[in-house]
Amino acid sequence: MKTIGFLLSHKAGEQRIALLPRDLLNVVNTSLVYVEKGYGRSLRIEDQEYENFGAKAVSREEVLKCDCLLDVKLGDCDFLDEIEKEKTLIGWAHAVQKTDFTKKCMKDRHTVIAWEKIYTGGRYIFYRNREVAGEAGVLQAFTCLGKMPYECKAAVLGNGQTAKGALRILHGLGANVDVYGRKLESLFREKMYEYDVIVNCICWDTSRTDHIIYKEDLKKFRPGTMIIDISCDPGMEIETARPTKISDPVYEIDGVIHYEVDNTPAMFPYTVSAILSGGFSTYIDGILKDDPAEEIRKAAVIEKGELRDQEIIDYRNRLGI
Repeated sequence: MKTIGFLLSHKAGEQRIALLPRDLLNVVNTSLVYVEKGYGRSLRIEDQEYENFGAKAVSREEVLKCDCLLDVKLGDCDFLDEIEKEKTLIGWAHAVQKTDFTKKCMKDRHTVIAWEKIYTGGRYIFYRNREVAGEAGVLQAFTCLGKMPYECKAAVLGNGQTAKGALRILHGLGANVDVYGRKLESLFREKMYEYDVIVNCICWDTSRTDHIIYKEDLKKFRPGTMIIDISCDPGMEIETARPTKISDPVYEIDGVIHYEVDNTPAMFPYTVSAILSGGFSTYIDGILKDDPAEEIRKAAVIEKGELRDQEIIDYRNRLGI
């Protein structure tokens, strides 16, 4: 049997956690579950509540000794130099874009279970987190714009779950919205200067080398136009994209406001932590027994240092790394 440790994320503004005490009812082997002391503090959960269900609340150093480590923002974690080799690492890895993280995991022969790759019955296990990403990003971005949505003409790029969340807020607050799916990218390029707000929710094909909005396009937008880049893939869909923090969410280039927070659901930790914990807790026993469910096996993008995901392989080959 293995042990699993739940670590507080050190990413700025990150308050989501992956396990609530109540969901330990879904776990048989709770004595093999370790949480970092203070793990539930963002939700006003005391360590004792975890221990009441059989888990152990210990120091960060003790958690790092576990066989399996979970950090919700795994690709941004800061503990890789503190752990032994051949661990199982779990969380949102984004191992395509996070090239340094991937290199380190390969070198130290870690196994990476990427949350973004866990699907059950054809549906993403944390699909509601994606909806909240769209909802939260739009809500915060408009406080930086200084206008109400009902004063704006908006374009939403993409038609997936993140776009669904963005549309829920935009429609609910009266914005005039057009939606551009994958097949309508050329049409958007023709009309993009008409909009006050552009919301990017595209799930980008990392094999592409083009952009939806180029740096040279920015000078043609009306001053004060806002790009709400929920996807936030640096240098991909939006050429001028770079991640920002919840505490400092925007920057401006050529009069165009860029909102580029890459962890927007962290602003609603109660809502999202319940989604994460309820969805993932049912898989914990299989991981502890080294007999993970099929969904978890398929989400192992790196296995003992070997790349198992073709998208990662192709992207690194293209970069020559």
